[in-house]
Amino acid sequence: MWRKLMVLTSLCLCSTAHADLRHYVASLENSAWRVGENNPIECRLEHDIPDYGRAIFTSHAGKELNLHFTLDMWLKPDSVTNARLISRAPSWRPGHNSKEITQLSYQKQFNGEVPKKAAWSMLTELSQGMEPTFYYADWYNQSSKIAVGLSSANFGGKYREFRACLANLLPYSFDDIAFTVLNYQEGGVELTRFSKMQLQKVQRYLSFDPEVELVLIDAYTDSYGGRSVNQRVSDKRADSVKDILVASGIPQDRIHTQGHGEKRHVAANELAQERQINRRVVIKITKEI
Repeated sequence: MWRKLMVLTSLCLCSTAHADLRHYVASLENSAWRVGENNPIECRLEHDIPDYGRAIFTSHAGKELNLHFTLDMWLKPDSVTNARLISRAPSWRPGHNSKEITQLSYQKQFNGEVPKKAAWSMLTELSQGMEPTFYYADWYNQSSKIAVGLSSANFGGKYREFRACLANLLPYSFDDIAFTVLNYQEGGVELTRFSKMQLQKVQRYLSFDPEVELVLIDAYTDSYGGRSVNQRVSDKRADSVKDILVASGIPQDRIHTQGHGEKRHVAANELAQERQINRRVVIKITKEI
């Protein structure tokens, strides 16, 4: 009799615990993954979580491979909330042990963010058929628990597409080209070899970035030659750079040029090396936030 009572009590506790857990996860049938961005400056892998929001993995062009994960919630946290990220087996793959990936905190009125290392772990677990799941207490009822899972169903194909995108990301970021100085051979508009490479980097990056708001191009010369000649040379240098950027797809009305002639030197003009430093075009780029 006592054993029967213990079993019944255990069943009741399990039933109560299950009732207090709200589990958001896509079913096997409606689990969908998609590559939201696929270009040399951004890769994005997205997954809809029914009645909850979206899971978003993002990586941007840069010197080092990076990965950012966002749990985009329809209803943002109303207070700072501690959460655990667990890799668990989905209902259709019983028999696999769960393991903790990381612990984190949701900030008030912000989406959930996961560190880079944990984000890579999430992708690995998904590729192995597991279900990374966030567990936390309801912001309005601490006795009620919430689980938010990422389904691995239909993940493999889009993950391969995402990884191919990662392999093609540019090895430099917007910050690396937002302020660029180009230098010229003596006289005319011929760039130095290194500056040609720098301009190609700017051109390639901007050809993929639709969020460029303004490009400022300021051109300068050394002090050799007459002032009026130097002014015309600087104007010509600024216009030649503008033409290249327009060819990259930047609207003309977003590009502002100005030739300064031999004004505003940044080095002396006695040595050839110093004069080359003064023969320059400065490109400054801003983006929409």
